[in-house]
Amino acid sequence: MFGGSSGARLVLQAAARNPAITRLALWEPPYHVDDSAPRLPDDFAVQLDGLVRAGRRAEAVELFLVKAAEASPRDVAGLRDQPFWPAMEAAAQTLAYEAFVMGPDNELPAGLPAGIAQPTLVLNGGASPAWMGRAGKAVASAIPGAVHRVLEGQPHYVAPEAIVPELIEFLVTA
Repeated sequence: MFGGSSGARLVLQAAARNPAITRLALWEPPYHVDDSAPRLPDDFAVQLDGLVRAGRRAEAVELFLVKAAEASPRDVAGLRDQPFWPAMEAAAQTLAYEAFVMGPDNELPAGLPAGIAQPTLVLNGGASPAWMGRAGKAVASAIPGAVHRVLEGQPHYVAPEAIVPELIEFLVTA
């Protein structure tokens, strides 16, 4: 089973409950394991959800990008003119879902990783924020026998040609 970003938490939760899941691959689980991670408002998920429900999808995307992805308001203003911005607005509700899934301040749940018995690969991008790399290492260290690898030059939005060979090697041919 593969999960990227907040999907990594979903994979960990599923694997802890279902021994039929035989292998796990996680891409950049965004846990906040030290003070270098962005500090999120306690009601971050509620704020995002409220903006979306009020029809203020662009504001929800902006809030997520500024608070969780640490983009500057100036950079976000520039993104609004890009052809992909309408798709980001259309998917704004998923940002609220992600915040709800990760929980308050994206804290690594005590005991969850240690209960994982399946072989696990944790991947991070070498061009991602350093706090994400530390989170990946922390998750790998907390899961017995897990392996941590860094895909050099890859940002959080990893290129398929960089990650797919890693996933095939670990999930299919191992």
